[in-house]
Amino acid sequence: MTVRDILKITLTLVIIYLAGGVILASVYSVTSPVIYKLNKMEKEQALKEMMPDAEKIEKLGDWTLRDKHAEYFVAKKGDDAAGYIVQSYGKGFGGYITLLVAIDKDLRIQKVKILSHKETPGFIENVDSEKFMGQFKGKGIDNIKLVKVETTEYIQAVTGATVSSRGVATGARDGLIFLIDTLKGGIKNETSPKG
Repeated sequence: MTVRDILKITLTLVIIYLAGGVILASVYSVTSPVIYKLNKMEKEQALKEMMPDAEKIEKLGDWTLRDKHAEYFVAKKGDDAAGYIVQSYGKGFGGYITLLVAIDKDLRIQKVKILSHKETPGFIENVDSEKFMGQFKGKGIDNIKLVKVETTEYIQAVTGATVSSRGVATGARDGLIFLIDTLKGGIKNETSPKG
């Protein structure tokens, strides 16, 4: 193989890689705004599901939990706050579980929704069921404690998915603690709670 052959192969590969890079950049530039809009619509839909009676939902600020960025919102009916929605995270078996936690004006949880996770599908389906998630409704800060026995006062863990159910319970509790601390101290733009 001569130097000329090596240069020819090198030049051919460079042209192919450059063409691939241009194609990839073009596809990204076309799809990126579409993906952003779809993600925004999904987020707005999820927020609306958390507080369906709210006329509008406004972002109040950002906070950090376990080095992860999260947001919190006020749900309004007219000019009055009907409740709050806090994005939170809990550590599951396969990684972090991203949650939305709807909290009423009396600082009681009304609903918890899993947005994303890396858990084993069979286990997380049991955690994401109405039987487990329904236990959070009406619970205050003192009642978000995961137990393994049957209870109505606390949150009963899902058999076989204790780590995942603990992650959801911890994330919901952390979101509620954050909101209580924030409302007591006045709403701040950026806060980092313990945990």
